[in-house]
Amino acid sequence: MSPHDSRVRTRFAPSPTGFIHLGNIRSALYPWAFARANGGAFILRIEDTDLERSSEAAVQVILESMRWLGLDCDEGPYYQMQRMDRYKAVLAQMQEQGSAYRCYMSSAELDALRERQLAAKAKPRYDGTWRPEPGKTLPPVPQGVNPVLRFRNPVGGVVAWDDKVKGRIEISNDELDDLVIARPDGTPTYNFCVVVDDIDMAITHVIRGDDHVNNTPRQINILRALGAEPPVYAHLPTVLDERGEKMSKRHGAKPVTQYRDEGFLADAVVNYLARLGWSHGDDEIFSREQLLQWFNLDHLGKSAGQFDEVKLRWVNAQHIKLTADAVLAPLVVEQLHRRGIETETNAHLEQAIELFKDRCSTTAEIADWLVMYFAPVAPSSADLDAHLTPLVRPAIQTLCDALVDAEWSREAIQQCVKETLAAHKLKMPQLAMAVRVLVCGRAQTPSLDAVLALFARDVVLARLRGA
Repeated sequence: MSPHDSRVRTRFAPSPTGFIHLGNIRSALYPWAFARANGGAFILRIEDTDLERSSEAAVQVILESMRWLGLDCDEGPYYQMQRMDRYKAVLAQMQEQGSAYRCYMSSAELDALRERQLAAKAKPRYDGTWRPEPGKTLPPVPQGVNPVLRFRNPVGGVVAWDDKVKGRIEISNDELDDLVIARPDGTPTYNFCVVVDDIDMAITHVIRGDDHVNNTPRQINILRALGAEPPVYAHLPTVLDERGEKMSKRHGAKPVTQYRDEGFLADAVVNYLARLGWSHGDDEIFSREQLLQWFNLDHLGKSAGQFDEVKLRWVNAQHIKLTADAVLAPLVVEQLHRRGIETETNAHLEQAIELFKDRCSTTAEIADWLVMYFAPVAPSSADLDAHLTPLVRPAIQTLCDALVDAEWSREAIQQCVKETLAAHKLKMPQLAMAVRVLVCGRAQTPSLDAVLALFARDVVLARLRGA
């Protein structure tokens, strides 16, 4: 955490005031990717000073979500509530050097000041009543009032930075009033804590949502008052939900961990989120390794990204196709456990995954297919009526007899089916769909011989004879 460390140092600084959704976690993905791409360090900082709304449960969801997505941190998590002594020491230092001062203006006085300013069509702002100036006489200190501490903002000139997303931004210092940096009870405020943390943790790049743009000029001025130079800023456009509104739990955004539970792959979610505000040419599907080879701040999008679950499912389906069956197997086992089926990873399960994964967009869908290998099926009466016709029933018995002594392989099963078709003068769909309904519980599956070969022989025979 040395300020002399010249490596890239980024941070993710969530507030644990509710579950973390995909829009939030993108603000962790980009600084993580930038640090990894540049051989730097990624720091996790929990901004838990909102005691009423912060919760340990929310902290655990943040940590769990980051673990699942593989967004490993090099330092932290640091907790702001554990750094109060440091903040108070810096506040005292700022008072001594004259960059902070006590303000005794009450809430009622502030409200009255704002009302007068609004009536005069002026911008509501603190008027500097308690700001010390050479030759100025301050009002008498009122009895029994605990003051706030205000930052002595520079007068005149501009505060400016070259944002990696938004370009050059300049704000007149005269637009900024003297910010409260400590409350009457002495607790420091958000904008002050952020600055002290970024200095102490030697943050070189702040990559965060553009809802923080208005905080940035204030933070830059406090940084400079403390003798530090600002980091590089990149303010990311908002992630919108499918209705075009800012993604939030109030509007139905799901916790990050719910995507894991619904069978999405971590690498696919990382791939999708990376493209939701950054691009590498026209590349849509890429690995984590490729992301880290390509990622930089020069190709961040300037417009809001819109979440689309259909697109996320498509990306996930592509990753499932590209993922080794042995890697998918424990994830499918977990999904089967959710369905009350106890099994474990083995070669047989991997063969089943290989057969079905090209039809699936999540590991949950793969598990839905594989349930038929572990539990009885219940064909619908509509499927039975449609496919188990009087013409086909005798052929089912013939196929059963043939399968009793056949070698249990795709080739042998296929041969038994061909001989049955010839004996009863049926077309393949007539027999195959009836067999699928009886054995698999549905009329559509991959190749019949491949599907049947993965069942135990006695299960296939029992289901066919139960017709």
